[in-house]
Amino acid sequence: MDFSLSEEQIMLRESTRDYARERLAPLAQEAEEQGYTHEEVIKELADLGYFGVCTPPEYGGAGFDSLCLVLAIEEISKVDASIGVMLSVTNSLTQGALIRFGNEDQKKTYLPALASGEKIGAFCLTEANAGSDASAVKTNARLEGDMYVLNGTKTFVTNGSIADVFIVIAVTDADAGKNGISVFIVEKGAKGLSVGKKENKMGLRASATTEIVFDGCEVPATNLLGQEGDGLRIAYTLLADSRIGIAAQALGIAEGAFDESVEYANVRVQFGHPISKFEAIQFMLADMRTDIEAARLLTYRAAVLKDSGADVLNEASMAKLFASEASFRCVHKATQIHGGYGYIKEYAVERMYRDQRVTEIYEGTSEVQRKIIANAILKDSQK
Repeated sequence: MDFSLSEEQIMLRESTRDYARERLAPLAQEAEEQGYTHEEVIKELADLGYFGVCTPPEYGGAGFDSLCLVLAIEEISKVDASIGVMLSVTNSLTQGALIRFGNEDQKKTYLPALASGEKIGAFCLTEANAGSDASAVKTNARLEGDMYVLNGTKTFVTNGSIADVFIVIAVTDADAGKNGISVFIVEKGAKGLSVGKKENKMGLRASATTEIVFDGCEVPATNLLGQEGDGLRIAYTLLADSRIGIAAQALGIAEGAFDESVEYANVRVQFGHPISKFEAIQFMLADMRTDIEAARLLTYRAAVLKDSGADVLNEASMAKLFASEASFRCVHKATQIHGGYGYIKEYAVERMYRDQRVTEIYEGTSEVQRKIIANAILKDSQK
């Protein structure tokens, strides 16, 4: 198997790394304290093409492969994981929905503005009683003439307060159970759509996470994505794709924590020596590096398989599961290496420790990923 990157991929990785270190890293702490990513930074990201990495050129995107998106999210998440998840959602869950399941009119209407960063995307699935069990959604949509009318509340919506285009999962036929769920494209400003409370989160505080409320929200029937009843199939496909992005985010956090730890260990002196000279610190760094490389291989492999057209449900789950839990091990060790300073907000590892935690929860908890992987194992065993 060839593990080398193409010239295009290397160039993207290096340019993203330079931009992240020089521009985003100095602003990360301020963005967290403010609770949002500055509009100027979002515009820069848009101008640099990060909102349309995989979008086909005919719709205004760069047309790169999924591994390029992984590389971009990874490099940015090393310094600011809030931006990493913003890019993951608008690329994978919003534009991914349109690219995979939209008709030509829908693609032409929405993709150019999303790919250019003129508009930001969001994905509305989770509800108060529907998280890991996507089939339990209660938000409903009924057809009235040439409009669907949506009612319900979505929670934990990434990009919620800044989004312009929402991909919404809703029930269109309550009697059909799992086959009665559909997907809609809803625009900001639609009658009956409003932004609810902003969540006061442990980490990723510069990422806007809100409720989205649909109160008699009117959506043109032409904004149905796919067919009625396709909702769960679409949602599960998109979540598998997006889990690769979250694995990349977790990988980036782990690498950021590792980089901070190596630098700190080389300058922090105790007992007359840099702490990097002590075997206990060396072993932690060795474990971190090994976890990072294993997570990288799983994540990159899932991205490459996705572009081959393979069903990556299992591979995406393995990448997301391992990368998120490896990331936890890395940020934990990074905090230990920093000692008391790792508990202080002026040091980046304190923020990384909190940012990492949700990677084991959203886009399907680690327990959900294990269930998906186990189901695949047992299915294969019965062939």
